[in-house]
Amino acid sequence: MKSVPLTVFARTAVRRSAVKKLRASSRVPAVIYGRKRQAQNLELNLEELENLVHHSASENILVDLTFEGDSEPKRLALVQAVQHHPLRGDILHVDFHEVAEEERVVISVPVETTGEALGVKAGGVLEVILFKLKVRGLPKDLPEVIRLDVSHLEIGKAIHIGDITPPAGIEILGDKAISVVAVAAPVTEEEEKAAEAAAVETGVAEPEVLKEKKEEEAGEGAPAKGEKAEKGEKGAKPEKTEKGEKGAKPEKAEKAEKPEKPEKGAKK
Repeated sequence: MKSVPLTVFARTAVRRSAVKKLRASSRVPAVIYGRKRQAQNLELNLEELENLVHHSASENILVDLTFEGDSEPKRLALVQAVQHHPLRGDILHVDFHEVAEEERVVISVPVETTGEALGVKAGGVLEVILFKLKVRGLPKDLPEVIRLDVSHLEIGKAIHIGDITPPAGIEILGDKAISVVAVAAPVTEEEEKAAEAAAVETGVAEPEVLKEKKEEEAGEGAPAKGEKAEKGEKGAKPEKTEKGEKGAKPEKAEKAEKPEKPEKGAKK
């Protein structure tokens, strides 16, 4: 991987408002770390960075950093990460990882395919299983991308990690038996219809079963409309006794009848 020159400056703006003003002035905040030294805040020109990123095959870029006003003005670094705005796509932040020329490093390299597979010509489908591969090597030997020629692949065949010949001085990491790209057999019309029918049946049958179950539960547990559940089915309370049943008070004795007064003129 060929290194590209890039000029950076020490950054003092760290608060959110200060960083926002920095971006408004066409500067990009950045940070560099690695090589057993503390992380350092940087800033750089937005236009210069955009030209660098847009003219690179990937965001794995080896840069020769020139530090303006620093005691160590020259450093070698890899672009570790580039943060973009989710809607506008503007570059918001950059991470640099400082490396040494004689230091072996590990990075993830994108996979690209070339050619048209024999299996695709026969109606198959080319499937990329791994979009990136981890590689290890010296900075100057690191590839920007790994290109795989798939023109010889037939239906049912694949290229595994162990099948790939790495560039000189580079080691590809990972299980050698893992497939990177493969050609799958074409799907017939009958298989498509069967899959669609299965999807439709799955999507319709389940709600019907649930609805039926709810209706059964409602019929078994809920009382008929207008009928109240009788008290007493669950811990029924004893009926109130009528007055007189519980310690009924004795009825008052009727008053004795007074003797009738003799009629006037009657002899005693």
